[in-house]
Amino acid sequence: MLKGLWKLTWVELKIFMREPMGAATTLIFPAVLFIGIGKAVQNTSRETFDAQAWIGTSLPVLLTIMIALNGVISLTTIMSIYREGGILKRLRATPLRPHTILGAHVIVKLQLTAVNILTLLIVGKTFFNVEIQGSLIGFFVAVTISTISILSLGFVIASLVPTARFAQLIAGTVLYPLLAISGLFASTESFPPVLAFVSNLSPLTHAVSLTGGIWEGESWSHSGVELLALAATFGLCMMISSKVFRWE
Repeated sequence: MLKGLWKLTWVELKIFMREPMGAATTLIFPAVLFIGIGKAVQNTSRETFDAQAWIGTSLPVLLTIMIALNGVISLTTIMSIYREGGILKRLRATPLRPHTILGAHVIVKLQLTAVNILTLLIVGKTFFNVEIQGSLIGFFVAVTISTISILSLGFVIASLVPTARFAQLIAGTVLYPLLAISGLFASTESFPPVLAFVSNLSPLTHAVSLTGGIWEGESWSHSGVELLALAATFGLCMMISSKVFRWE
């Protein structure tokens, strides 16, 4: 089973790298965005706004979550294309088990996320002297947990998307509003009751809280609620996906 998983993962990674535009956008764009946003914020003249502090804390977390979201949108699109092209149907007919086939896509997304995070750390240090205040390994663990939970939501979306043509639109329509109320741009305590309730149900809110806390050096003991919420999201989404995912 493991041999099949790694072989399929390698195949999917090669397919991804054969698309130069998609690979460049995925691996280079976040770093360029970091530099562009960082420079723009650095040039702000507002006395009440600590630009360097925002670059050093909120910006890395924002881009980390955006990388995870792009992984979900990409995953949703690929699953839709594979379903329409009959690839999922043919893969299911092989000795590979369904969770092996889907797991290969998750591993590819996690690999790309790891490369992106390393790139952002290098860019942050080089251009803005940004340094992680907590444990680097802990941050990677937090990002991995958050990404897996968000990807599980992506599988639910991929299960319900009718065609590849609407995959990116539907995934973005679901996920980006959740990012807006995740607490990155405004405290969730300032939200109206209904919006605050929706925000607390969203895995993005808990992913932001977890990764942001670990980035700033908080102990894992302070992240119990976030870990429980992300684990619950993963369990619920995988249960739903197992019931509604369509292979053809």
